[in-house]
Amino acid sequence: MAIARERPLEIISVDSALVYRGMDIGTAKPCSAELAAVPHHLINIRDPLQAYSAAEFANDAKALIADITARGKLALLVGGTMLYFKALRDGLDAMPKADASVRAALEQEASQRGWPALHSELAKIDPVTAARLQPADAQRISRALEVFRLSGQAISSFHSGSKVQAGAAASPSGLLISLEPAERSWLHQRIAQRFDAMLSMGLLDEVRSLRARGDLCADLPSMRCVGYRQAWEALEGLSPMSELRDKGIFATRQLAKRQLTWLRAMPERRVVACDAPDALAQVLALVQASDLSLRTPDSLRDPDSSLRAKRGNPCLRPFNMDRHGLRPRDDDDV
Repeated sequence: MAIARERPLEIISVDSALVYRGMDIGTAKPCSAELAAVPHHLINIRDPLQAYSAAEFANDAKALIADITARGKLALLVGGTMLYFKALRDGLDAMPKADASVRAALEQEASQRGWPALHSELAKIDPVTAARLQPADAQRISRALEVFRLSGQAISSFHSGSKVQAGAAASPSGLLISLEPAERSWLHQRIAQRFDAMLSMGLLDEVRSLRARGDLCADLPSMRCVGYRQAWEALEGLSPMSELRDKGIFATRQLAKRQLTWLRAMPERRVVACDAPDALAQVLALVQASDLSLRTPDSLRDPDSSLRAKRGNPCLRPFNMDRHGLRPRDDDDV
């Protein structure tokens, strides 16, 4: 929000949980005052029953960036769903789409044999992918087996293949700011504080309301979000309520670790230690020092002439994992 006081901008959320309506506490969704102060996009655009893919994000973000820059504003991409950034920047691997019947069959097999057994099956056909997955990683094991059964190819074989047009042709240029903690202990403390705050604000009641709808289940992407999954399992009686806090904090730590791994693979990023006392000042200095009056990249221009402009702003992309504890929602920063 501090950047918004310096120049006109609109925020594009890069968060796979913020897209869902009715999921406010566990996602640390911006409050009504924040949403009113600066235009936000890709928030509250899906019902929890619906899916929202990385390809859809790439297409939506491309159109938004073109529109925002054509109106002479800065497009500020903020979030920590790294697959969304990859889809926008690099494109996606042209692998088969999800198939409900294959997934249902895999779920049935897992209920009978267990996910470790399916992990062993995956190791025989795709040892590269199996080696990086835990035997209990149901979501990723299921997807890897689904791709193999649909295409006859290992999911790892797609990683060096051709990319779909949505992201590959739309990679935005601009300043890339990565908020990364210098001290892991600081991150762990903030994660615990954030999860405790969610519990005190009524996370369990929020999940109870979602469960009471009757049309949602634990296997939906929305209900697999960190915090929601653990709360759902506790309310379902699948795990003790007394373990909810510890399981939620552990899952959030694991998510933050994966996010940092993605970030460190991006050499062009400008790193700001988010646990530094002057983190906000550093971010603002980077913005001030950057040339943000460049022409809008041709790959982001909409073919509709109504969206064209002679000059615009490139997008500014700060990676921000505030949902998982890197900064509290009430901090007066970006």
